[in-house]
Amino acid sequence: MEIDRFKHYDVDFFLELATAEGWICDRWEFDFLINAFPEGCLVCRESGRAAAFVTGITYGKSGWIGNLLVRKDLRGKGTGSALLKRVLAVLGTAGTETVWLTASEAGKSIYEKLGFTAVDVIKRWRGTGADSNGAEAGAISLVDILAMDEAGWGDRREAIIGAVTARSTVFGLRDGFLVSQKCGIDVQLGPWGCRNGEAAGTLLDCALAKVEVGAGIFLDVPVGNIAAASLLRTRGFSIEGSATLMYLGLAPAYHPERIYALASMGSMG
Repeated sequence: MEIDRFKHYDVDFFLELATAEGWICDRWEFDFLINAFPEGCLVCRESGRAAAFVTGITYGKSGWIGNLLVRKDLRGKGTGSALLKRVLAVLGTAGTETVWLTASEAGKSIYEKLGFTAVDVIKRWRGTGADSNGAEAGAISLVDILAMDEAGWGDRREAIIGAVTARSTVFGLRDGFLVSQKCGIDVQLGPWGCRNGEAAGTLLDCALAKVEVGAGIFLDVPVGNIAAASLLRTRGFSIEGSATLMYLGLAPAYHPERIYALASMGSMG
């Protein structure tokens, strides 16, 4: 087997495998990752055919690992571990001090063996579009969004925030922001950062008012943000899955009470 860089022509096969696993993925994510940090997007090939994938991205002094996926016929043979070690080395060379990821229950022990520490749990919430008048939100600058995002994650994540805000609808207030992203026929809410619950509620109502009735809505939320869970329940959302939020390296300045939703489905933060 050989480890090579993930190419654009590998995306279709990855999405096929990911769909079979029930993952929520979108092609734009891989275009972004390959363009932003190509050395962190790796594929393991067997006889020239893609057998396993992983992606890595760096933001300032932190980075994320995601999309670790091994073909079912090759699992349990060390392929995934080899990819993980390679992408960790790549992130280390880039100066990354803290590496984040979200782990399934099955994968958690693998990451623990590599030194990752659990810091929170991420719950996936799902709801549907409904008739709503919504409140009014205004424009917000990218500088203000970056500052509020940094207050939650402890790093300036300009690459991912710039990418998602450029392709999505952004709702802003003095004390918060919420990004609504199209994902196929559904809508992903996030990133979503706020200084208080009042701003979060107003922004959520603004976003829900713009979603078509009956359309699916989903978002990944830290359990450490108790206000977010309470707010989502009042708007008819329910939990459909969970993953463990883990990090390796320097302990992050992590403040989940400022993070109402991740920017991605766990793969990029």
